[in-house]
Amino acid sequence: MGKLRYALIGCGRISPNHLAAVQAHSGDIELVAVCDLVPERMDVALAEAQINGGKVKKYTDYQVMLSSEQLDLVAIATESGSHAAIGLDCVDAGCHVIIEKPMALSIADADRLIDAAEVKGVVLCACHQNRFNKSIQKLREAVEQGRFGRLFHGAAHVRWNRNRGYYEQAPWRGTWAQDGGALMNQCLHNIDLLRWMMGDHIDEVFAYTARLNHDYIEAEDLGLALIKFSNGAYGFIEGTTNVYPKNLEETLYIFGEKGTVKVGGESVNIIEEWNFVDQKDDPEEVKAKYHENPPNVYGFGHTPLYRDVVSAIREGRRPLVDGEAGKRAVELILAIYKSALEGRPVRLPLEDFSTRDMKGFFG
Repeated sequence: MGKLRYALIGCGRISPNHLAAVQAHSGDIELVAVCDLVPERMDVALAEAQINGGKVKKYTDYQVMLSSEQLDLVAIATESGSHAAIGLDCVDAGCHVIIEKPMALSIADADRLIDAAEVKGVVLCACHQNRFNKSIQKLREAVEQGRFGRLFHGAAHVRWNRNRGYYEQAPWRGTWAQDGGALMNQCLHNIDLLRWMMGDHIDEVFAYTARLNHDYIEAEDLGLALIKFSNGAYGFIEGTTNVYPKNLEETLYIFGEKGTVKVGGESVNIIEEWNFVDQKDDPEEVKAKYHENPPNVYGFGHTPLYRDVVSAIREGRRPLVDGEAGKRAVELILAIYKSALEGRPVRLPLEDFSTRDMKGFFG
């Protein structure tokens, strides 16, 4: 198998991370085309990535691109509400797909994506790049080695700021039809990490959501949730975009009978506490070795995520963050929304629910 012919759909604020990952794997991936509704954004994205735009075809219609190019791998980085539909078209065209979070805004669409990829025999990857943070990989290793013993509880905190300008920049943000609120947009990565660490199986969720400081959007700017995992552990989620005056932290805590870990920083890139009964490693050495300082909240995870996807395609296996993983993160957030809507605990698995079902919740 030669180089994978690659295209990026959506050239917004996350596109530089995707293009940088492609460049890092230029021996395996060939950038063939980019697509965006706004032509100027394609030029800007390519220029920022220091890519010769003359060698890359540009499209404003992704369906024309799919029919015109023989593509192996497509990344989707458009507005959230279009991810599932574009993903289904790419899978139908026989392409392997990397789909930015959230992979869908409903259980039904997530299932359609997973089933279609299975039928077509293509790799479907949810772009949860924070799983590849050095700090998170080290934490996951400790979980898999059983160093925590019995897991007691975990907590995911996203304490960020988003102002009016952020939402005016892209009107789809904060809408139930195309996005959701703080939990679905800003907090999904950390919610995914909490579920991944504490146990994929959940019994029930109880939550409150509120819109306290952004009356110009439809969705929540604060979400608080309690989770009862099937393994007897518990979880807590706090997500907000109301922190003054700027992003404060994204933090993940894991507490067990034999260990305590806190991963913090602006985007879970720094191990701040590392304590285990077994004393297999020196906490200060771990903190120093697994410390990263990315320039923004997107971190450095796209490049290793792309490496894993390329390997998955070559080896005929599932990627580390497959469609089921993408669905689980979406399912948990939709369960939080459903609980807030109905004012009661919600059992999982969730049969079906969509952000659109929240329409009018805040009046």
